[in-house]
Amino acid sequence: MKQVVSFEEAVQYVDSLPRFSEKSTMEDTREFLRRLGNPDAGLRILHVAGTNGKGSVCAYLRSVLEAAGRRVAMFTSPHLVDMRERFVIGGEMIGREAFLAAFLGVYEQLDWQALEAGEGYHPTFFEYLFFMAMLIFAQAKPDYCILETGLGGRLDATNAVGRKEMAIITHIGLDHVEYLGHTLAAIAGEKAGIIGEGVPVVYADTCQEVGQVIRDRAQHLSANAYSVSRIDYRFSKISNKNIAFSYISRYYGSVSLTLPTFARYQAQNCSLALRALEVLAERERQTADAPAGAPLRLTPRLMERGVSACFWPGRMEEVLPEVYVDGAHNEDGVRAFLESVAEDGHVGSRHLLFAVAADKDYAAMLRRIVDSGLFDRLSIARMSNKRAAPPDTLERALADISDIAATQYETVPEALRAILKSRGAKAVPERIYIAGSLYLVGEVKALLQSGI
Repeated sequence: MKQVVSFEEAVQYVDSLPRFSEKSTMEDTREFLRRLGNPDAGLRILHVAGTNGKGSVCAYLRSVLEAAGRRVAMFTSPHLVDMRERFVIGGEMIGREAFLAAFLGVYEQLDWQALEAGEGYHPTFFEYLFFMAMLIFAQAKPDYCILETGLGGRLDATNAVGRKEMAIITHIGLDHVEYLGHTLAAIAGEKAGIIGEGVPVVYADTCQEVGQVIRDRAQHLSANAYSVSRIDYRFSKISNKNIAFSYISRYYGSVSLTLPTFARYQAQNCSLALRALEVLAERERQTADAPAGAPLRLTPRLMERGVSACFWPGRMEEVLPEVYVDGAHNEDGVRAFLESVAEDGHVGSRHLLFAVAADKDYAAMLRRIVDSGLFDRLSIARMSNKRAAPPDTLERALADISDIAATQYETVPEALRAILKSRGAKAVPERIYIAGSLYLVGEVKALLQSGI
């Protein structure tokens, strides 16, 4: 058993853990939660799963609840720059001391005698962070706890918790097929695994096949299912700084809202969060079970205040003037990203820096990018992440799609410096987009913080 005494050592230890383990089971996770004293037992949990939009939905949930005066804890992934970003309480990420204390709270409960003998259970990277979150949040005693799944749902570590107030399932697409299945129905079945007995589920109804799987699972568990589809929100105006749209409320009819982003996909994510909170408020009124005995009450004014204050980094985020990063990391994400780019109102040229993980369907992503015709220049680079696809691999995939040439860079810092330098002084500056992976977004943000 190695002694860990600093925040830096704790981060290094967690970072060294495997991301996946075939040996870990859901029962292992539940048993270790029991070993920790069931820290999840007193938490009012809103559980979020899906392929794209999970983090954004979590952010909208948190922002509106906080506008309503609630204290909220949130566990999301991945982080962009600092591992502590995954743990937010009252709108602030936790401090280094709290991180280390939670790390040690898990570390000291491991069966080191069994582990040193080559046996026993050791959490994976994500499981370890989840256990830390439960210890941190149990001590903080928030009104609500928002949990984002890491991968899938049914077998995700976050699904080991006991009581849930709500299950929320965002847009589902083909991603992580090696773990979740090769069809939308199979993936939907895994995501729908977060639905609990009698626990209401709110879901993005973007595909009939997916919606049927979720509804069938909800019916089997006597859980009410509420859908959010394209008829539940209507765009009014999109500019290069914000989106004006109407959310069709269950109680107030059309509610006019403004999002401080031009990412079109956020209208759906915001609507999903608002529908979930309306269902939650209704449930609290009916059951008289709410924090401090005061049921949640949502009004159009409160909705507007909450969503207009919401900021979720890495999603069409302007990190420098006319430089935007977006976490699109699969084909569906790229499709949504391109829809927003097409509506950005920019009259000058556009340049895309693309980097991606090797286990993604980068050929399909590149095909959508090329077919869109939105970018005058394309650059490809290798992320520092060990899962990164090499630039020559991306170049070969691009050659199979079209005769469009891309500029290759071996590293993201090299690419970013060259792209910024090549912009020159123009009456209408070239707009730079950076997309393909949330790890890429994190690397770029860290580079800009350090002054590259």
